[in-house]
Amino acid sequence: MKSVPRGIPCLTLTIALFGYLSSVMGFTNMLNTIMRTAHDLLLNTVFYLMAMCVLTGALSRIFSVFGVVDLLQRMLKPVLRPLFNLPGVSSAGALMTFLSDKPAIISVAKNPLFARYFKRYQHISLVNFAGSYAMGLLVIVFMMGQGFYTEPFYGLIGAIIGSIIATRLMQRLVLKEHPEYREEDVLPAQLEEEESRTPYETVPDDPRQTLFVRMLDALLDGGKSGVEVGLAIIPGVLIISTLVMVFTFSTDPATGTYTGAAYQGTGLLPYLAGKADFIFQWLFGFNASELVAFPITALGTVGAALGLIPEMMSKGIIDSNAIAVFTAMGMCWSGFLSADAATLDSLGYRHFISRSFTCTFIGGIAAGIITHWLFVLVTYIITFL
Repeated sequence: MKSVPRGIPCLTLTIALFGYLSSVMGFTNMLNTIMRTAHDLLLNTVFYLMAMCVLTGALSRIFSVFGVVDLLQRMLKPVLRPLFNLPGVSSAGALMTFLSDKPAIISVAKNPLFARYFKRYQHISLVNFAGSYAMGLLVIVFMMGQGFYTEPFYGLIGAIIGSIIATRLMQRLVLKEHPEYREEDVLPAQLEEEESRTPYETVPDDPRQTLFVRMLDALLDGGKSGVEVGLAIIPGVLIISTLVMVFTFSTDPATGTYTGAAYQGTGLLPYLAGKADFIFQWLFGFNASELVAFPITALGTVGAALGLIPEMMSKGIIDSNAIAVFTAMGMCWSGFLSADAATLDSLGYRHFISRSFTCTFIGGIAAGIITHWLFVLVTYIITFL
């Protein structure tokens, strides 16, 4: 039997996708909606996110240069071992991904001064641990920029618990397959280093530079890295968000017809979610089936998922509980389908990609559930005090 030419499945899927959209919306309306949605996302969402990336990148660089990361590492060290079964220096990885994005863990994890503290199974689970806080500062700042000031911190608590679940589960799966990793060091302790020496990038004091110059250099260098992150999220926001929106939103609310305007669609995702609406309502407290679009998009990129929020707010379907749950799931998942594979591959753990995906997915679901019920509990207590 002859094999199918490699282009046929792709062509068939493309025709089926656009054929379905045009059959519901009309061919002209479909094209206009896709282009106008992408254009509006670029102007009103991407540039806003890029500004946030520049500011948070500058802040993260300041924290690195002037020892704030070192201070936080020392403060967090006592809690990491009992909660995550990781050495105290792991907090450096979490803090760097929190201040930037998942790829930040690569340079940290490859640093010999960092890796020497880890057993092999702990080093593998570092991607699940640190990745659960990726772009955390950007997510929290974005939510606060939308007028929600306390809800993101419920999500932060949920993300921490989800990270514990994902990290511990990953360690369990790794040891089940490779029990010898329990005692195998990532790197032998070849060098006698002072315990106080930090295993991540710092900038030594230069007597030829004033404090102002060092601070200015840190701000500009961090802002430049923020621009790079902002540019990197453009494809995800425009492509994934547009695709998700086309399957999420429906006709023009005023006329009930398709006009080719931005943010119209077939309503397929809400329809499917509505078939199991009680599940999302009980687990996450979602009061509208359209809200499921955020966690679905966050699987690919959290930047694109954030791009959905302004339009959801304009439709009046977002409440405080949803923002808290979005924060937790957005941080825990943070585009792991697109980032974790490359991260694990660069660290030499390609064969653990599927297990890492499973653990991160479970951790994100747990984070959303825990955040919702934590929010319900606190709201109940406040109401009846």
